[in-house]
Amino acid sequence: MTLISIEPATGQTLWTGETGDVDAAVAAARAAWSGWASKPFSVRVETMRRFANVARGKLDAFADLIARETGKPLWEARTEAEAVINKVDISVAAYADRTAQRRLEGAMGTRVAVRHKPHGVLGVLGPYNFPAHLPNGHMVPALIAGNAVVFKPSEKTPAVGEYLIGLYREAGVPEGVVGCVQGGADTGKALAGHSGLDGLLFTGSARAGLALNRQFADVPHKILALEMGGNNPIVVWDAKDLHAAAAIVVQSAYMTAGQRCTAARRLIVREGEHEALAETIVKILDRLIVDHPHATPAPYMGPVIDNDAADRLQADVLDLMGKGGRALRRLDRKVSDKPFLTPALIDVTDVEKRPDAELFGPVLQMIRVPDFDAALAEANATRYGLAASLIGGAPELYDRFWSTVRAGVINWNKPTNGAPSSAPFGGIGLSGNHRPSAYYAADYCAYPVTSSEAEAARATIGVGLADPASAAANNLEG
Repeated sequence: MTLISIEPATGQTLWTGETGDVDAAVAAARAAWSGWASKPFSVRVETMRRFANVARGKLDAFADLIARETGKPLWEARTEAEAVINKVDISVAAYADRTAQRRLEGAMGTRVAVRHKPHGVLGVLGPYNFPAHLPNGHMVPALIAGNAVVFKPSEKTPAVGEYLIGLYREAGVPEGVVGCVQGGADTGKALAGHSGLDGLLFTGSARAGLALNRQFADVPHKILALEMGGNNPIVVWDAKDLHAAAAIVVQSAYMTAGQRCTAARRLIVREGEHEALAETIVKILDRLIVDHPHATPAPYMGPVIDNDAADRLQADVLDLMGKGGRALRRLDRKVSDKPFLTPALIDVTDVEKRPDAELFGPVLQMIRVPDFDAALAEANATRYGLAASLIGGAPELYDRFWSTVRAGVINWNKPTNGAPSSAPFGGIGLSGNHRPSAYYAADYCAYPVTSSEAEAARATIGVGLADPASAAANNLEG
């Protein structure tokens, strides 16, 4: 089956290729992984550092490809390419911190050793919004730990996936140790269910993550790390600087055209204070440039990934409006046959049954509440639990917010997105399965082995043994 990648900003064909062979890719990884795992840790680290150097030397071309295939502005694509490079040093430090060898003294001269082993062959399923950085965030720590990796990029961004694997090849990572298999949802399902995998590392939607969770229910011996989406709240309360608050809201909701799992989806604000905040947000929205990745001046937002995504978002917003939502800024299609969308702000306070869904695009829903208790309840009115932010308020208010809100990333006076790679990243509920990534990816890329060790065998049984003489007499009588 032929795959085609279309540039969302131009509609032109960027890449064509064929669906890959999952069986062959897994077989190659199984044949190669033990040799890779047996190499000294220093050799694996040095190979990953060569990978970073290769990527650094091709930064401009890499960023250009990311921008063209995703539609994100070139400046943002460049930050993604840089994150791929930076992931190596972060992962080396994380491996040493999270999975370091430890030796303890036990009783009677016994040593207790804690060391880590790689799982074996790991599958990686990547998303389209960060087609290089997010899968690479699984792959680098997995390879450092001694695993082999079979990577299936999103069918919407196959060119970036292929390019990423090419960087590994050029750095000297053997073909079987890291491989790429292209394809759609059926290919991903086949890879996830392959008997030759020892685990799967996934970044994507909650719906796909739930399907994987069910698929892995009968194989508890395989590691499954799920990094899913969010219906993330941002609460603005007693903000002293209205413009700064509005700017943080805009950064949270509309960066990457709202196609971030950490993007703010719900703006929660006190009734009576909402008008000034909404007015300030709208003034910023009216100035945001929505254009193709290489435009001058540089755009803040590009298109969403494709026309299907744009159609779904428009249908979702129309559904909200039909249920009582009020558009403070509409979601407009700038070009009828291209997925360029203007940033939308919808007051959904009067929508009785607000859908608990991740609208993956530039749509922010405003909810007015009477008091902070209601704001906390509204923030937690979701099955997701990835990111949340409080803008404004005293330290005591933030303490209440932090202790009450259910999320894996909780910020104060900072956007919901842009989590640091030097810290764990993950959520609860429909946002993840307690396998945080980023700095904590080392935890799911190797498993701990505890050993009690002594130079010589020494053992006695001091309890529960019969007297030797009586035991012998009993044996004669028998």
